[in-house]
Amino acid sequence: MLSRTVTTSRLVSRFACVAGFLFSCLSAPASAFDFQDVAQRAKQLASESFKKPDVALPPELRALDYEHYHQIRYKKDRTLWHDAKVPFNVDFFPPGWHFDQPVKINEVTAQGVREVRFDPNDFDYGTNKIDPGKLRGLGFAGFRVRFPVNSATHKDEVLSFLGASYFRALGKGQHYGLSARGLAIDTALGTGEEFPRFVEFWVLRPQPSDKQLIIYGLLDSPRATGAYRFVLQPGVDTVMDVTARLYLRSPVGKLGLAPLTSMFYFGRGQHPDSDDFRPSVHDSDGLSIHMGNDEWIWRPLSNPKRLLVTSFGTTNPFGFGLMQRERDFSDYEDPVLRYELRPSAWVEPKGQWGAGRVELVQIPTPDETNDNIVAYWVPDKQPAPKTAYDFSYRILWQKNKDTRPPELWVAQTLHGRGYTHAPDGSISLAIDFAGNPPPDTNTAELKPEAMVSVDANGKLLEQKLIRNDATGGWRLSLRLQRIDANKPVELRASLRSDNKGISETWSYILPPD
Repeated sequence: MLSRTVTTSRLVSRFACVAGFLFSCLSAPASAFDFQDVAQRAKQLASESFKKPDVALPPELRALDYEHYHQIRYKKDRTLWHDAKVPFNVDFFPPGWHFDQPVKINEVTAQGVREVRFDPNDFDYGTNKIDPGKLRGLGFAGFRVRFPVNSATHKDEVLSFLGASYFRALGKGQHYGLSARGLAIDTALGTGEEFPRFVEFWVLRPQPSDKQLIIYGLLDSPRATGAYRFVLQPGVDTVMDVTARLYLRSPVGKLGLAPLTSMFYFGRGQHPDSDDFRPSVHDSDGLSIHMGNDEWIWRPLSNPKRLLVTSFGTTNPFGFGLMQRERDFSDYEDPVLRYELRPSAWVEPKGQWGAGRVELVQIPTPDETNDNIVAYWVPDKQPAPKTAYDFSYRILWQKNKDTRPPELWVAQTLHGRGYTHAPDGSISLAIDFAGNPPPDTNTAELKPEAMVSVDANGKLLEQKLIRNDATGGWRLSLRLQRIDANKPVELRASLRSDNKGISETWSYILPPD
């Protein structure tokens, strides 16, 4: 039985055809389900009390660790649309390990909506001693999408939804790294973070010629519900267009939109405490922001000793992202994990997001197994409870051509002392600017001017800007003293020529000792 909303939408579609849109209506496949159906469910959920899902996993699934969980694979001949001549396939994650809450998954066709049922015989359990007969009646933990992005003859994994509201995607030649989330609530607040989760998905069956896949998601949590529409377009840079409508059951302390989650253990600007042969270990090395006033900002990431939360206020931002700018194998020297192939994720708001801030949360981590970096948009004005809040954006999963300023950008930040006769307790930093400077500043004789500022907890002792002949860019060297070692120091630097900015702004936080 289809809902009244679906029936009404079909009548509207037929009317549109009569009104002169016949060709477009005939070209597009009919749909028995759309965003309004999900939005209506989210609105209804928001009017009801939150119901925590029952968790009743068998002991053999609950006791799995990371390695044994990922040995369980969905059988290739059971994937959704395996026998259909369409470019996408979908397979499913089993419950187990941390993923103990079921997610309902549906297929949408012109004939209607069909739930994809969990069948334990659809999985290969590897070396795990698991009896599929004991797993009946369970649900999926999530799903992955496959598409031939690297080779025309093989369908690669290009997207996965697994755990809470987490999802991550891949473009050509990329390896999984950072993740996105549907929503962040009260991140880094003393009251504790709330993790909304996608409780149900609807995947639209593609046509043979389709290059994109449409997915709807229903989000739920104690204080929020939401309807989401994802349009996935795999490619060199895989693109996801996200449309969302939120409803709050009750006020929240902080609403984080378009959140990104990543890992930074150490890098060239921060040496590890342990004796690690690798120069860097991170999924992202900086936060990039294109502010509403057209300023570009680069905040290098760090692994602080204490929780560090900073933000950048603006109105109607052009974009922000957690980026991986170091792209050479020699930057990491890790032939197994291949951090140089991990994507950057760039968020482009659609429409006017108004006033707010891009917030960056950096959490101490003892190793590379923890995601300790979060970035998201916090609107100044939150929606009232039970009131629809609409927003949309695009995420680009990039590698070879990351979104960057049109002229000079920060290629790397180095932290440490060079040769000195006697240590004086000062701190040295080197910032390399690279890119496409205006032609009249691309010589040593016509070098730009460095604009540097240090907050009240630091004293700038020395600054020097020189041409970097090895890269064709410029190196800015700074030496400073910190006044109170228990407090951070914030620094900013940029390059200009003829009173015009020609670089992004390097915005650096020197964490407390």
